Amino acid sequence: MDEPIKSFAALAKAEGECRRCPLYRNATQAVPGEGPRHARVMLVGEQPGDKEDIAGKPFVGPAGRVLDAALKAAGIDRAETFVTNAVKHFKHEMRGKRRLHKRPDNYEIERCKIWLDRERDLVKPQIVIALGVTAARSLTGKTVTIAKIRKVPMQMADGTTLIVTVHPSALLRIEDEADKRAAYAEFVADLKAAVKAAGESRAQRSTK
Repeated sequence: MDEPIKSFAALAKAEGECRRCPLYRNATQAVPGEGPRHARVMLVGEQPGDKEDIAGKPFVGPAGRVLDAALKAAGIDRAETFVTNAVKHFKHEMRGKRRLHKRPDNYEIERCKIWLDRERDLVKPQIVIALGVTAARSLTGKTVTIAKIRKVPMQMADGTTLIVTVHPSALLRIEDEADKRAAYAEFVADLKAAVKAAGESRAQRSTK
């Protein structure tokens, strides 16, 4: 990994060959990020789910449909964003014939961080939106409480703006419909605020 990776194809190949942690053993495949080379916005989730593991593409399952709807409501074109995950292989446990999601631990997050860093190097987004605690852990290097840092723009070491919000899968687990609608509206508001923060950051850089 000393040689620089200069294309998404080369990065996907390297991720597919990754043996830095044991998760590759039970996953169908690594799931690389997807989107334009110089997307202004990068969305980082936790890990591929069952549908993503099979398809080899990020956010194509139920959480992906929530994300797509929220992006549209926020006035963001998903095709113009780079969508990826902090961990590239699906971690799960078998329950009968079903594969149930298991959250990656800190070791797995750290071992996979190299790939997220490479994606950021290639894309150079103006803003990164961390969807959930795993993404936030990977991007900040520490365990965070979403409620405490949600909506608060942070500056990463390279100057990129980071916004932390919930993972769309959290919305799927809310049973009360009124609570679910309220949480969804707040999620959309987070996405709008993130894009506004990116615009303000760009304006500030252009005046320096």
